Amino acid sequence: MKSNDVMAIPANYMQGISRELQGSLEEVEYCVQNYINRSRQLVTDQEISSEEAGRETIPGATITKKCNIYLPKGYDKKDMNTKYNVLYLLHGVGGTRNEWLDGSGTADGNYILCNIFDNLIANGDIEPLIIVIPEGRSAYDWMDSSFNSQGTNLLGFYYFDYELRYDLIPFIESEYHTHADIKDKTTEGVTFNRLHRAIAGLSMGGMQTLNLILGGYRCDSAEYTSATSDWKNGLVFTVPVPGMEDLFAYVGAFSNAPTSSDGKRLGVSVASSKNKLNLLYITCGDADDVAYQAGFVKAVDGLAEAAGDHLLHYYKVLMKDKGHDFNVWNNGAFNFGRLSFREEEDNFPKHEINVLLD
Repeated sequence: MKSNDVMAIPANYMQGISRELQGSLEEVEYCVQNYINRSRQLVTDQEISSEEAGRETIPGATITKKCNIYLPKGYDKKDMNTKYNVLYLLHGVGGTRNEWLDGSGTADGNYILCNIFDNLIANGDIEPLIIVIPEGRSAYDWMDSSFNSQGTNLLGFYYFDYELRYDLIPFIESEYHTHADIKDKTTEGVTFNRLHRAIAGLSMGGMQTLNLILGGYRCDSAEYTSATSDWKNGLVFTVPVPGMEDLFAYVGAFSNAPTSSDGKRLGVSVASSKNKLNLLYITCGDADDVAYQAGFVKAVDGLAEAAGDHLLHYYKVLMKDKGHDFNVWNNGAFNFGRLSFREEEDNFPKHEINVLLD
């Protein structure tokens, strides 16, 4: 397999490998101090202004959330010397931390997502890595997976960046053996750490990677903002997001949802960051009646031009005759995983690569 090629997943990569080469899964709890409360305020233990958040910010009680963790074969909690890259995978609007696992089912008694990464690691396509699959709603009612434009659970999707920065990443990097250490705030530390974190999401999670990581806009219910929604879902843009390029060098958006910000806004945010984005991988099915025109096309329009030389490697991957489903999302995880954490820059295609996959 040529390491630089974007390609369809080989059928055998979705099958299980021998048990002695398989990674493991665990579900863990962690504390969250940055979330939307019942009154639609942002509870935070940080000095975040109401102007930045677009709503009142207050101190409040800690809540407990859960996430799934994939650990590669050979991970040993007692081995303090072996360090790992971390990939964060975000779910869709009706999903939970289990969507990436349950969504495409199992093969040979193992989740297909795990099979894909077991095979990538076992075949030497990628280095062993940790995968974190969190709950994307930063809200007190994060277990509510219903779609309600007026709900605090939905509003929580648009404030996940604070939880990610101040709660989840610090937990992961204190509990697991990761290359990155968010406690290192030095210029050298930030430069090093971001090269060892990647993040991608499907549908609503793809919106989150674009709006929250690159730096687009938050959304809220039209009813609470007295604005008119441009979509049919009752949501409107509110305040800009600072972005998180200081934490992530590799970003993927798979069938990103319609509330994604437009390409020019995203590109300007990338260009204004102190850190260049090593990889942006955006993919969608061309038969996707949810995300293709309203999400993907809008988000890529003008992005590269606005980002300029701050966007190093940019893949736009359309999948022929594919819809809003795991045919696209598993392929996205497969290729994004292969292209992230790369060091051989001379052999890595530069700038914008357009791919049509059958």
